[in-house]
Amino acid sequence: MVQPRPPSPGVATVAVRRLGAADAAAYRDLRLEGLAGAPEAFGAAWEEEAARPLAWFAERLERNAVFGGWAGGDAATMGGVAGLLVPEAAKLRHKGVLWGLYVRPRARGTGLGEALVARVLEHARGVVEEVRLSVVASNAAAVRLYEAAGFERYGLERRALKVAGRRHDEALMAVRFGGSSPGGG
Repeated sequence: MVQPRPPSPGVATVAVRRLGAADAAAYRDLRLEGLAGAPEAFGAAWEEEAARPLAWFAERLERNAVFGGWAGGDAATMGGVAGLLVPEAAKLRHKGVLWGLYVRPRARGTGLGEALVARVLEHARGVVEEVRLSVVASNAAAVRLYEAAGFERYGLERRALKVAGRRHDEALMAVRFGGSSPGGG
């Protein structure tokens, strides 16, 4: 697993922790910002989640492993978030899904994205055999981030998302714990 890069001179440190129900308001704000600002990066829609009550976000944080991150001296404002979903079905719970990664523009370049991915993978190790994700194939920065963390492409879903009449392909990626490649058996 790739560890977040150490801060460069002039670059602040990052902190990442698991979120709980008490973080629901900050999580909701960050999630809605991501859905509004990068609608092609998420399967969820801003309109649907903005209509949900705060209690829905609190329950989501209680039922899932969701991690928040803070960059630099801005300890008051969450700068990024990422989650791990482990399916309940017995035949599927060997593979987790990294979902909902979003880093605010002002926190990008601080190592926060790398730290969030590393924390999700750290949590997943010992819980699942592999972690999968899908990412808009045209988002080169996100693809590089995931590749640096050890994810490998195993497929491409054409026209996976339709946003404002435009279709987006998604790269399917996975990292397997234990050494074998995601495409192999």
